[in-house]
Amino acid sequence: MAHLVGAVTTSHVPAIGRAIAKNLQDDPYWKPFFAGWPPVHRWLERARPDVAVVFYNDHGLNFFLDKMPTFAVGAAPEYRNADEGWGIPQVPAFRGEQDLSWHLIEALVQAEFDVTSCQEMTVDHAFTLPMALLYPSQAWPVKVVPVCINTVQFPLPSAKRCYALGEAVGEAVRAWKSDARVLVLGTGGLSHQLDGERAGFINKDFDLAFMESLLHDPRWATQFDTGQLVEKAGTQGVELLMWLAARAALGERVAGVHQNYHIPISNTASGLMVMEPAA
Repeated sequence: MAHLVGAVTTSHVPAIGRAIAKNLQDDPYWKPFFAGWPPVHRWLERARPDVAVVFYNDHGLNFFLDKMPTFAVGAAPEYRNADEGWGIPQVPAFRGEQDLSWHLIEALVQAEFDVTSCQEMTVDHAFTLPMALLYPSQAWPVKVVPVCINTVQFPLPSAKRCYALGEAVGEAVRAWKSDARVLVLGTGGLSHQLDGERAGFINKDFDLAFMESLLHDPRWATQFDTGQLVEKAGTQGVELLMWLAARAALGERVAGVHQNYHIPISNTASGLMVMEPAA
């Protein structure tokens, strides 16, 4: 059976792509963010994943407000990105792990999740930038399975439902008849709001409490409904749902390997965590 090696959770701000393209990793503004990544690269060398299951949210490149599934799973042979208007260079195509994709789709439907299966799919910065942070060479040593969660068009799935989705994905990965080593990646957030009266809102105390909960009380955030999460983390900070799903995939107990927190990058609180299933 497949082996779930761990989870990485991280932010996906478009400005990260411009910073990478302009080699600003040592710039005083960006250095506290990029300095969090060498321990992740060392962990990846030890973990040696073959496949990455990526929980992310689409920002209009593949889905738009007229067609916004709550949950969608990619089942394509490859995934490309395109110009989103941010001026971010496009990255090489990702190879899809179709066998795992269909295994996940079938397992999730059996678990009563109504997922949209996508045999063609483009992926935006929420997918490409975390992958580029994990693998700066962009040679992509892993195959991928995108799992898209709606955090854009109301009604949004609840934190409780996203946690259950992550649990079901983790169970399906562990039941996959393969000797592959699988990484789970959750992208988005943390607290930020880009528009409205609270534009620029960041809630450090909530962010740190949420990150701590993923290690010791992973269902903590499921006590909040969507409106409460928006109030505490900002309109776009609700992207923490992807972190929650990734954490749930690991099972009840985890060991924290590494974490970093920095504010702000592009009006966003940036978080980074690496977790492994506890022995």
